[in-house]
Amino acid sequence: MDERVDVERESGLAGLGRTLRHLREKAGKSLGQLAQETAYDKSYLSRLEAGKRLSKMAVMEDLDRYYGSGDLLVQLWKVARHDAFKDKYKEFMRLEATARVMHVFTPGVPGLLQTEEFARGVLSGAQATAGNTEEVDEQVAARMGRQLLLRRDSASNVRFIIDEYAFRRPAATAKTWDDQLLRIEAVALWPNVVLQVLPFATGVHHLMDGSLTLLWQRDGSAVAYKEGNGGGELIDGAEEVLRHRLSYDRLRDLALPPPDSLAFIRGVLEDHRS
Repeated sequence: MDERVDVERESGLAGLGRTLRHLREKAGKSLGQLAQETAYDKSYLSRLEAGKRLSKMAVMEDLDRYYGSGDLLVQLWKVARHDAFKDKYKEFMRLEATARVMHVFTPGVPGLLQTEEFARGVLSGAQATAGNTEEVDEQVAARMGRQLLLRRDSASNVRFIIDEYAFRRPAATAKTWDDQLLRIEAVALWPNVVLQVLPFATGVHHLMDGSLTLLWQRDGSAVAYKEGNGGGELIDGAEEVLRHRLSYDRLRDLALPPPDSLAFIRGVLEDHRS
């Protein structure tokens, strides 16, 4: 396949939609035929081709197999998923995707560790309405796509510090929470991940009002990203980044060591099941 998208001239979603339409027309298929042969709803496929909907990556894998297009659609989907995020996060996401080292503190379960069902509950929230279902679907798909960062061949070395608060507010259903705890436990054992729990016994601390992410690139450059109260700030000044790194280091020293953190998570899981 020689199809490529000029990302400087069109959005990722538009480029993916254009390519989907081109592949279908090249195959001589109508939308109705495609729907019948792939078992996907016709109106759903139409919205994908119009660039109005972001699918799950598995849909693109299915269509790549159907069209015999290698991994073209999957690669374009990875570009398109960025459109599901607001513009102010795009630069952070670009840097996150190329980071060599990542340090994260969150008061809740980090997006990079959330299961699909847990993420859906978080992203739906109290504002969920019948009219925003598609928007939530797109945000969930984009969040799941971000998690590929942890499992690629050149995966970042990542340290998570998670406030105990995250483990004391379970998901709406028992199975969703069970699956989420198992997910965190599993990731904590990955060789490129260090995970620590910040216990309530620590008391009041300086990052209680939001999350903090530090990213280091291969060339040694670093940025900090703070998020809270509905907004985010990307910080690239060397002195400010250093200040936030020292802030993170102080929190790391207060957190449980990784083995104790893993035991804590397993204890929460056992208590939940009992």
